[in-house]
Amino acid sequence: MGAELALGLMSGTSADGVSLAVVEVRGRRLRVLADRTYPYPPGLRRRVLAAPRAAAAELSALDFDLGRAFARAALAFLRASGVPARRLAAVGSHGQTVVHRPDAASPSTLQIGEASFLAEALNVPTACDFRPRDVAAGGQGAPLAPFFDELLFGDGPPRILQNVGGVANAALVGRGTAPVAFDTGPGNAVMDAAARRASGGRLHFDRDGRLARRGRADEALVRRLLRLPYFSRRPPKSLDRAAFAEDFLSRWLPVRRFSHEDALATATAFTAASITDQAKRFLLPRARVSEMLVSGGGALNGTLMARLGELMPVPVLSSAARGLAPMAKEPALMAVLGLYAVRGRANNAPRATGARGPRVLGKVIAAL
Repeated sequence: MGAELALGLMSGTSADGVSLAVVEVRGRRLRVLADRTYPYPPGLRRRVLAAPRAAAAELSALDFDLGRAFARAALAFLRASGVPARRLAAVGSHGQTVVHRPDAASPSTLQIGEASFLAEALNVPTACDFRPRDVAAGGQGAPLAPFFDELLFGDGPPRILQNVGGVANAALVGRGTAPVAFDTGPGNAVMDAAARRASGGRLHFDRDGRLARRGRADEALVRRLLRLPYFSRRPPKSLDRAAFAEDFLSRWLPVRRFSHEDALATATAFTAASITDQAKRFLLPRARVSEMLVSGGGALNGTLMARLGELMPVPVLSSAARGLAPMAKEPALMAVLGLYAVRGRANNAPRATGARGPRVLGKVIAAL
């Protein structure tokens, strides 16, 4: 198969903006040609964060407004990257997760950001809504990354691929290893909520973990939080962003008991400890792991990365050390999922999600 170009868009559970990447795919080889993140305007971000509680009319309006924002970002990104839309074989857009409840009595997952605007702006076959088919096949609909991780790193030594977005997820891949992946617990969401509280809404995140470095973590509380039922559940398992976000912060790290810096220090310590706990329980016993590669916004948090380095018994590196920029991984994943969907090829990871078998994930909007 010759090389094909695909565009991927990812709006993650941190809800800070849309990340894009242009990817060249040649068989099992992949190269990120360009990537960039476009922050949401403050008003749009507030609407995104409030979306789980929105009435139907507002959710419908937000669905279309996000779709228009994604299309504008895609056009700007392709111009800046020097990649004409006509060279693209496919576009893959994850959309913005509003609700993810695969374990409910009636399992469901909802992503918004109407992809018809991308198809209209670019006139390229566009795939979206990747999670529902996996849920319909009995899976969790998450995580999606293991398919990509296996494609990139499946022939190498066993590694843990740890993504830290709003929610954190991990995959174990490598030679002689049965791939396994799941959401490990909190990612950036609880730290971001603490940063917003500390700054009266001026900060969307704790840049490089600077505020957390000033505080003192409540280690006893961290140990107590690791006894929450989610952490003892065996994979496959996945989380809604709301599980570890604003309400969690208010309950466990209230202002009356914690200074802003101590709340951030404790949230950061808890995120690192939960990632380590899940690796030790469910991943490290399976293989001689060579390293943990961290992607997502969490890889840019020096305090979190230092804490992970202290806790993990294997080297902890940014995915950049292996040629993949931390913020490029998820949009690159969407580009590959989109290309496979357009080509009608299976693109899920049933071992990770619990689906009944291989499926083609994504709804495809055809080009003219």
